Amino acid sequence: MKTAANTIPRNSPCWCGSGKKYKKCHMGKGQRQVPLPETKPKGRQVIIKTEKQIEGIRKSSQLTKMLLDMVEERIGEGVTSNEIDGWVYRETLANGAIPAPLNYGHGQGRQRMPFPKSVCSSPNNVICHGIPNNHALQSGDIVNIDVTCDLDGYFGDASRMFIIGDVPDRTRELVEVTRECLELGIEQVFPSNTLGDIGHVIQQHAEKHGFSVVRDFAGHGVGVEFHEAPQVLHYGQPGTGFTIQENMVFTIEPMINMGSYECRV
Repeated sequence: MKTAANTIPRNSPCWCGSGKKYKKCHMGKGQRQVPLPETKPKGRQVIIKTEKQIEGIRKSSQLTKMLLDMVEERIGEGVTSNEIDGWVYRETLANGAIPAPLNYGHGQGRQRMPFPKSVCSSPNNVICHGIPNNHALQSGDIVNIDVTCDLDGYFGDASRMFIIGDVPDRTRELVEVTRECLELGIEQVFPSNTLGDIGHVIQQHAEKHGFSVVRDFAGHGVGVEFHEAPQVLHYGQPGTGFTIQENMVFTIEPMINMGSYECRV
């Protein structure tokens, strides 16, 4: 398996989070130990996991939760998302895992640059997949931190929304309603139910409170690959879509907006 020292483009941001170009930072220094992920083509077949695979996914997910708990203890006003990225990067490696987002997209063509960081950091009006930077968090911000661990080839993917200081009541309500949407969606996860049942309860709850559900991004299968089938929409009609089966593993990650569900990509 190749390492980043051999494959990161010279003018890409350095993996270490310094903000410098790779060629002016760690290029040629041989200090990079995290292997680049092998990008696999997306298939349409849902992977039903074995008990051994589920145990591996559970351990990876427990590490992901531990990392988010660590972020929750440290995050606050004045902290930058680059600092958060560094915390997660170092602690992930210390636990024998790989931060799955780092260099994700490598090998998917010259038009797509590998993701340069170990976490996704999405503040305020950034819906998802934001890239950490040196902007300090301020009172009134909300920020989603998305962490995925690759532990022994098994992926645990989760995110958490954090409120920084004092925020407007409507913003706090948005965060709370989104959490409730997640919990309602999880309640619909059992064999013979459908993915449409999950999306329906999320959409109903969000719209009841005057919010909207983002259409352009969705949850997904996960476990033995970072992103697997099926796509898990957060809106829809009950009784429609893929039928949930025992030993499926997928994410539910409702993205809820104030105002319109539309977004700019």
